[in-house]
Amino acid sequence: MEPRISIISLGVADLDRSVAFYRDGLGWPTSYKPEEGIAFFKTRGTVFALYPIDQLAEELPDPDFKPSTGPCGITLAHNVREQEEVDAALVKAQAAGGEIKKAGCDTFWGGYSGYFADPDGYLWEVAHGAFPLDEDGHLMLP
Repeated sequence: MEPRISIISLGVADLDRSVAFYRDGLGWPTSYKPEEGIAFFKTRGTVFALYPIDQLAEELPDPDFKPSTGPCGITLAHNVREQEEVDAALVKAQAAGGEIKKAGCDTFWGGYSGYFADPDGYLWEVAHGAFPLDEDGHLMLP
């Protein structure tokens, strides 16, 4: 199996609200059409998708498992090229309706990062540091 993640989908309580947050608030491009019932965002590398949580629950193989929105042991990360971009991204997320959970600060690993929660409570780290980005915006891992 190739080491690849093709799509990351978040189950959301209100699809239109979440689309507005990412598309209008953060400025992420999408070809979202409400009648399709799912929103795909064009990012560099992995496709990012939003999907109604109740419909996600219907697709799961275990009928007893009930997914929920918000923090569930994972965080999503958005790395930036310059340290100043961390604070700017946090402010943009807050202006779009997100909540800053941790202001930008120096980290133990030698970088600079902060966290915001989207309207469903999913945690995003905005980080600068340990691994630079290439010209396409991909992390340059060792």
